[in-house]
Amino acid sequence: MISALKEALALHMPDPSHEVVQVVRGRRSGLAITIAIHSTALGPAAGGCRIVHYPDPAAAITDALRLAAAMTEKNALAGLDHGGGKAVVALPTALRLTGAERTALLRDLGDAIESLGGRYITGPDVGSGPADMSVIGERTTHVCCRPVEDGGSGDSSLHTARGALAALGAVADEVFGSPELVGRTFGVIGLGAVGAHVARLLDRAGARLVVTDINPATHSLAEELGATWVDPDNALAMEVDILVPAALGGLLTPRTVPLLRCAAIAGPANNQLDEPATARLLAARGILWAPDAVVSAGGVIHATGVELRRESGEQLTGRLAGIADTLRQVLDAARTHGTTPADAAAELAVQRIRQGASHSAHDAVPPLVPQAAGLREPEPRAFHPTTQESDA
Repeated sequence: MISALKEALALHMPDPSHEVVQVVRGRRSGLAITIAIHSTALGPAAGGCRIVHYPDPAAAITDALRLAAAMTEKNALAGLDHGGGKAVVALPTALRLTGAERTALLRDLGDAIESLGGRYITGPDVGSGPADMSVIGERTTHVCCRPVEDGGSGDSSLHTARGALAALGAVADEVFGSPELVGRTFGVIGLGAVGAHVARLLDRAGARLVVTDINPATHSLAEELGATWVDPDNALAMEVDILVPAALGGLLTPRTVPLLRCAAIAGPANNQLDEPATARLLAARGILWAPDAVVSAGGVIHATGVELRRESGEQLTGRLAGIADTLRQVLDAARTHGTTPADAAAELAVQRIRQGASHSAHDAVPPLVPQAAGLREPEPRAFHPTTQESDA
């Protein structure tokens, strides 16, 4: 495990800026759990828990580092008092854990999170959901998005989609001169929890839809909405006004950019660019790319608003609508300075982090919910690259 961490840091992140990278072996599950905290400058790091199969341990660690850094930018751009972090569990196969094995893993996750003393707050991500958060909550108070009946904010996917819809209006305004979505053609790639909500919201707004997903069962949603279905292999070549990535990241690469037949790209999928330089390839083709760190922020805005800030429904609706304002600010800055929206978003995030850190103190992190019954201090074996160089 130590060699995998060193490989990930040396090969993929030669100058890592993360505050903490912790890798533990779950004492119940035996599985490797990576928690990366990129920044707590604005407050406790917040980011989801990803439970998926990886080809090797180094790939899982690299993903945790990348995702944590992206959450720092997302939370800063959303105006939240949170830094960025991510938990990643590397499953040995593509099969989903169930039953006692899943419970064991989730409790291990809770112990690992609790050991960080409130520096990291988790929530659902790919491979996990609200019910899992309740199990994690048996071992730590630092968890969001438990089911509503368990006192949490529930599934955040609809709110992620609502934020994405606001962003799509800002993109349409930038490209076509009007925020109206009616009559525009949108290509939705991925009809999972968030993508299905996005498709339904676009349909209600009067948009035309072209959709795809690797899961053939989602074809029924296309029929329900009267959407045109395309094969996943042809998804990037859809001839649409705006392409809406709503599945896993890494979709936009030097190989795929030449295939695009759209005026703009804006969607809730995280980390859509394989690397920052790809943003310049999109700009060279005249394709507007809306940074996913802005577009996808609805879920974390809603979860933290309900569970941490105790905001009203009206306040949360205003914050989700504000995603469009932030995106307009990013696009205006990119146009003014002759740079890409990706660079403009990164610069705005840095500015907000500096401003927030200069007048904020986050020494004490209160529990998010009442202390769980029977919760005890865990003792996971951890590796911190700044203080330890060999196995414990």
